Amino acid sequence: MNDLRLHFVEAQGFGLDDFQVRALDAVDDDVNVLVSAPTGSGKTLVATYALTRIMAQGRRAFYTTPLKALSNQKYHELCDLFGEDRVGLLTGDTSINRNADVVVMTTEVLRNMLLTESGHLRHLGLVILDEVHFLQDPFRGGVWEEVLILTPPPVRFVALSATIGNAATLGEWLSQIRGTTRVIVETERPITLHQHVAVVRRGQETPDILDLLEGSRLSDAARRLDATMKSTRRFRPGPKWHGPKSSAPPPPFRSPRRSELLLALDAEDLLPVIVFIFSRAACDDAVRQCRRDGLLFTTPEQRREIEQVCEERLMEFSHDDLTALEHGEFLDSLRRGMAAHHAGMVPAFREIVETCFERGLLSVVFATETLALGVNMPARSVALERFSKYSDDGRRFLTAGEYAQMTGRAGRRGLDDEGHAIVCFAPEVSMVDVGRVAISQAGDLHSSFRPTYNFTANLMERFDRETAVEVVQRSYAQFEADRRPGGSKRSLADHMSARHRVLEDLGYAEGWALNERGQLLRSLYHELDLLVADSILAGIFDDLEPSQLVGLVSAFSYEGRRSSRPQKRPATPVKKRKHVNDRLGSERRASLSERLSEVQGRYAAITEVEERHRVPHTREPDGAFSPVLAAWARGVSLSTVLDLAEIEVGPTSPGDFVRHAKQVSDLLEQLARLEELGELAATAANALDLVMRSVVAGASTVHPRG
Repeated sequence: MNDLRLHFVEAQGFGLDDFQVRALDAVDDDVNVLVSAPTGSGKTLVATYALTRIMAQGRRAFYTTPLKALSNQKYHELCDLFGEDRVGLLTGDTSINRNADVVVMTTEVLRNMLLTESGHLRHLGLVILDEVHFLQDPFRGGVWEEVLILTPPPVRFVALSATIGNAATLGEWLSQIRGTTRVIVETERPITLHQHVAVVRRGQETPDILDLLEGSRLSDAARRLDATMKSTRRFRPGPKWHGPKSSAPPPPFRSPRRSELLLALDAEDLLPVIVFIFSRAACDDAVRQCRRDGLLFTTPEQRREIEQVCEERLMEFSHDDLTALEHGEFLDSLRRGMAAHHAGMVPAFREIVETCFERGLLSVVFATETLALGVNMPARSVALERFSKYSDDGRRFLTAGEYAQMTGRAGRRGLDDEGHAIVCFAPEVSMVDVGRVAISQAGDLHSSFRPTYNFTANLMERFDRETAVEVVQRSYAQFEADRRPGGSKRSLADHMSARHRVLEDLGYAEGWALNERGQLLRSLYHELDLLVADSILAGIFDDLEPSQLVGLVSAFSYEGRRSSRPQKRPATPVKKRKHVNDRLGSERRASLSERLSEVQGRYAAITEVEERHRVPHTREPDGAFSPVLAAWARGVSLSTVLDLAEIEVGPTSPGDFVRHAKQVSDLLEQLARLEELGELAATAANALDLVMRSVVAGASTVHPRG
């Protein structure tokens, strides 16, 4: 064992697991590594060693994550390990020490660097790809493949993934495109996971926490639950029940209520717990219910510390902002040791919940499943309020992957000897079904990569046609397609060629060469890249004041929720509008509406050409939120903007408003950087300042260290 590794292992203060030893061997052998292991098993130790080693060699490393929140968290962790002077952060809206030895960034930032042949790639020796299972993400997964394909050959990769069933296949592809890749698979959790079911028997007031499994089979207690439910089914109201509903005997078991569940877990010493509920509104409702029931899990000292965390993080927020965000209720819940965590909350509130939970100040967090994919928040226990969720095809059971991702949070390394997963009983779900999913193997990882217009334009700029075809053929998507038996599959190169023909027809290219129009497209990274470029070139963005530009840009980023938008319209929006001073006035609104119509016209022209070349349409622009963001840019308060949003698109949470505003600011930032756009770039820079204020500015802060 070399000296560097000897010191590194000794510094850990504990023995390494077998999979970690094998992964460190691969790093020392200077080959690429793919580590597939359960949440909390210590994958990041492999990345830390690889970083230590590359820095000792005087070379640089990039650490990429799929989410800005994860990048912020990882930045702090690495600063603690290596010192602030050696670590940087790049997330599009944040740039700290960008020339550092280790730079943490979102995967998109690295992709953009590779496509623009950035000077930052000099002396790069290592890229850590964290959460690599994100390459399955339908909207952003392709970025991982672009990074793996385009990174210069000498650079080594350490790819970290949650457990996936087809790690060997993914490793085979990585070996093909990156050279020797060692696949390290760990299926054992570092902390034993006990699976339970929480159920209230008829006549009892407190729930029983029963074992779900005995080894890899259903427990006797769980079998008895199923048997009793089956034997009493004919006596309960249903298709075969002929008597009045009120005369039917009550069912033998019921689901525990939220407060009942928490008190039972407290009695069994199973707190802190993350309770997953698949609805934001239900998470908020759960906190309200528990407050109403008077639950309190904190000591006076903990309450003081919670208040201090809130005070530090919310210093920049105005009194009006805090009122609009119902800060009083939020603080009262936290002081009781309870909180919600979901995308409808403003990022600052979510960060407060994460900080308090990590410090052991909270006993329960009611969260949507986005928490399972995001920041590091392990708990002693994880509870699932329901074992089913709504999808596009109606209600369905959780998949083995979803179940593993959520229950993977149970058990805190160094704090708990074991973790606990609790599924709440529901009459319509049999224990057999729950048990089957609980012991199932992880699913396979599949590609979602498709060449975008921007990617096609960048390939045209950098490579000749034959090489560009080769680049696309090296994708994991093509690798999977080639292994699929039978059927004529359209190759990824065909997809790229079709997009190239669209670009030719619309005047972005002559043959395989980009013209000036094409150069603009090459600089725009956006889901609607071609429509944005086309609208700019058609002059639709010209001669607007900053607030109108903000509103117009919103149409490219905003995507109304299909199911929920039409339903909760206020009964008399015209009457209500009188009370909302949006600072826009009829002229600005009319001008914005006119520009939005022009964008729709460009969209129709593009889709016509796409149809001719059999290119799938991108989603339509949506101007419904445009007046809301234009009003925000005109300086209205958060409460006014939320009232206006309710009129324009229906009830909108503060978190959703911030998310839309951040998406708009991302595109404005790109426009502001393009000096060749002249006046438009200057207007975009002004517009960006108007959007990035108050709660929106608070969304991306990397908090002062110490």
